[in-house]
This record gives sequence, structure tokens and C-alpha cells, in this order.
Amino acid sequence: MKALTIHGKTDIREEEVPTPEPAEGQVRLRMAYAGICGSDLHYYFEGANGEYVVREPLVPGHEVSGTVDLDPSGELAPGTPVTVHPATFGTPEDGIEDRRHLWPGGSYLGSASTWPHTQGGMSEYLLVGKDMVRVLPATLPLRRAALAEPLAVALHAINVAGGVSGKRVLVSGSGPIGLLAAAAALAKGATQVVATDVLPGPLERARALGVHSTVQVGTEEIPPLAFDVVLECSGVPAAISPALVGARRAGIVVQVGMVPNEARPVNLAPLVSKELQLRGTFRFNDEIDEAVELLDATPSFEQVITHDLPAGRAVEAFAAARDSATSGKVVVALWQD
Repeated sequence: MKALTIHGKTDIREEEVPTPEPAEGQVRLRMAYAGICGSDLHYYFEGANGEYVVREPLVPGHEVSGTVDLDPSGELAPGTPVTVHPATFGTPEDGIEDRRHLWPGGSYLGSASTWPHTQGGMSEYLLVGKDMVRVLPATLPLRRAALAEPLAVALHAINVAGGVSGKRVLVSGSGPIGLLAAAAALAKGATQVVATDVLPGPLERARALGVHSTVQVGTEEIPPLAFDVVLECSGVPAAISPALVGARRAGIVVQVGMVPNEARPVNLAPLVSKELQLRGTFRFNDEIDEAVELLDATPSFEQVITHDLPAGRAVEAFAAARDSATSGKVVVALWQD
């Protein structure tokens, strides 16, 4: 089968690799689409995602959709449309029994955090555990379904915030996760959603999704004390301080975007003086099921996808995904007949 493999910094290749055979409890999928995530960009452009270095050819991609190719149990018919929960959960730990995504020792599709690496979905076929498969409604196109994983990240952040129904929400950063967080907040009943970014292109995409207003950071000020919930999706340390200013007294700020694992200055005075709650969020637990339902019910989510390129143009696709001024979510179309 064909696969896209990252061998190191800016070295991605289309290669022939063995077609895998499913073991008991596994299903083989024929892949259709894979979205490019921030971790995929790090693996390609830097040869590593933080401390996780590419040490063997790595197939990226955990935002995927496709169809069932072979289920040895016969329960899932060939051609059944699916997406995938990309996590294999680790060892349960006291106090977090209900939060499997935090258990130590797990793995994630398209990740160099394990050895051997956990191969991802930018390939013709993918083997996954049957419990990772999510059958799609017949009315949900596979292209839109590739948004299920990042939308689940956004929905988990909203759950960590305690919900947004009837609340004023600030979304800091209008990259793909920020756009999906804004759209999800609207769908979940927020009374006001304001999106920020430093660039006009992402703000245009946020307005197209229906946010109530936007703020271009650097030229406009975030209104102070104006928001019940702040979803900080940029992952830029300098954005955290303005986010704290925007939160109302006793408001909730959720750090959604990944930040560097190093000391960075943040003004915590508003956290103290306003008794804010600053909460972290990591991937998601089981919100992918709700993500599938929302994607099926809300076709406008597909506007987050700005580029759809074939696997043979992978270098172009990764370059487009890196350019946040002109791209939202970039998906790779995978060798479908």
C-alpha cells in the first residue's frame, strides 16, 4: 500500500509499505481523508514534536476518515463510513478513573512518543482496534468527518469550562482549533462569541462561521471584564495575559492551545484580583461521539476546511497548513479510486 512517511526534518516521502492484516479485535480501514494537525507540522518541519523525535519513518495523521475494508468478525460491513478515536488508553490511575485520556502509558495515532512509533492514517489502509472505530451517519460526508477529532478537542475544552450555554465566550486565536471552538460554542448556545487573532485572514474565516464580532490583536483591544468563558486556543504565551484581562470577575479561562514546555512570562495579577479559574485541557475523552453528531447536523462546520490536496502534493499541503494567514484546516485526500 502507499503511505506518506516522515523520515526527518522536511523529509516526507510517498512510499510503498506492506499492507497490514488485522488481528483479532482489529479492523482494517481504507483511508479517505486526513487533516494536518499542529503536531504533524512539527514532525515534518522540525523532525520532532517537542521531546518526541522521529527515529524511524513515521506515518502522520490522526484526524482521519475512511471506510471499513476488512473486519474479520464480520460485524462491520465493507464500505461502512467511519472516523477514528485516535487514542489507545494507558494504565488507570487513582483519582482520574473517568478521564482515560490522562492515563499514563497511552498512545496516539501518528505519534513518535512511543517506540516503535504509533503510525498514523496518511496511508491507503490503517489498522485500528474495533473500539476506536466510530460509524458515521450516512448523511455525513467523509471530507467533513475528518474534522471529528479536532472538533472533539474543542468540545472537550468547552466541557472543561463547564459549558457555554447562555454565556459570553472569547476565543483567543482563530486557527483551526479556534475556529472549531467558536463554531462549537455557537452550536452549544453561547449568547456571544468573539474571536481574536493577529491576522485578518483567520478573522474573516471566524466571521464566516457566524461569530458575533472579532478583535485583531495588535490593532484592537480585547474588551476587559467582558467574558464569562475564555478559550485560549492560540498556544502563544503572549496571548494568555490579554485573555486573563478579557475574563470577567470569577470567570473561567481554559488553556486549549499547546504552549512550549518552558518558562514564559504571564501577568497573573488578573487571575488573583478577579479570582479567575485557569484550567488546562488535553486532547479529549469521548467527545468525538458528540463531534460526529454536530458535524452531521451542522454542514457549515466544513467551512473550516480551506485546502483539500491529494497525497501526491503532500509537501504543498504541509506548506499550506503552516501558513495561517491563508489556511484554516488543510486535509489530504488519500488515494481513493
